[in-house]
Amino acid sequence: MAHIFIDAMGGDHAPESTVLGTIEALRALPELKVSIGGDLRLIEPYLADAGDVSARISLVDAPDTITNHDAPAMAIRQKKNSSIVKGMLAVREKAADGFVSSGSTGAVLTGGMLRLGRIPGIERPALAPLLPNGKSQFLLIDCGANIDCKPEWLVQFGIMGDAYMRVVFGMDKPRIGLINNGEESEKGNALTKATYPLMEQAPFHFVGNVEARYITADKADVVVCDGFDGNLILKFMEGVVGTIMGIIKQELVADTRSKMGALLAKPAFKRVKMRMDYTEIGGAPLLGVQGAVVKAHGSCNAHAFACAIQQCFNMVQGDVAQAIADQLIEK
Repeated sequence: MAHIFIDAMGGDHAPESTVLGTIEALRALPELKVSIGGDLRLIEPYLADAGDVSARISLVDAPDTITNHDAPAMAIRQKKNSSIVKGMLAVREKAADGFVSSGSTGAVLTGGMLRLGRIPGIERPALAPLLPNGKSQFLLIDCGANIDCKPEWLVQFGIMGDAYMRVVFGMDKPRIGLINNGEESEKGNALTKATYPLMEQAPFHFVGNVEARYITADKADVVVCDGFDGNLILKFMEGVVGTIMGIIKQELVADTRSKMGALLAKPAFKRVKMRMDYTEIGGAPLLGVQGAVVKAHGSCNAHAFACAIQQCFNMVQGDVAQAIADQLIEK
């Protein structure tokens, strides 16, 4: 039975989306139990429909709330009765196996560093969302935790991404690529030029540089970059998907013929939307800390939060942190 601590107070639609998403996840995962932390006065009304899974829910009173306006390091140190701090401590003390939050990214990162600690040998934890490509999904690492990076950190991102794809998705030999402005090894800035030879010697299947236009073309299972480039890629993809889906929707109702075609193609469009929809993926694992941590999207709805819990559950089942530690030993 996996035990996951839920931060009920983080996100734009908390605690409604977080609590209802937790109930959805519990119904889908009979081997899951949760601790829900937050302001109990606000949480309890949304548990009215949780009778069938209530035996697997425990409540933790955490009246302090960390907002996006709080300085992350100061908030983690001062707001000890927040659900983020209590959740991280629960994982550290083995009272919980994993932690999920859609709250402040900075607070989750800082809490992971200060309250959980890094896996021995890992210099910088990284955020690693799953994104759609032409085949299924790829892991983007880092997407914002480390804006300025060293070559050795990028290599460690590759190691962490490799371990995640092996134990969570069962890949035998994940393909690790390095984001660059050209495929040739001599291209790039100082960071990518210094990283390339290190990647060639790393204990994973390095497939070379990946140009931006090939990121979604199934060239690599793990795409490595610094957090500045990764965040740009992530936000740009979200924007492009939203724009394209909006254009398609407008054109499908533009005239009678289009409306008739749209009616016939409706099942296909639903499948496309599902493949491109971030809510079906959940959130971004925080890799490199000693425990399973998933940062859900701040604007996620209940279903998206349930998917983030599923993601954390998979990390717990695969013991991703131990897999990363083992790979560092092999290195």
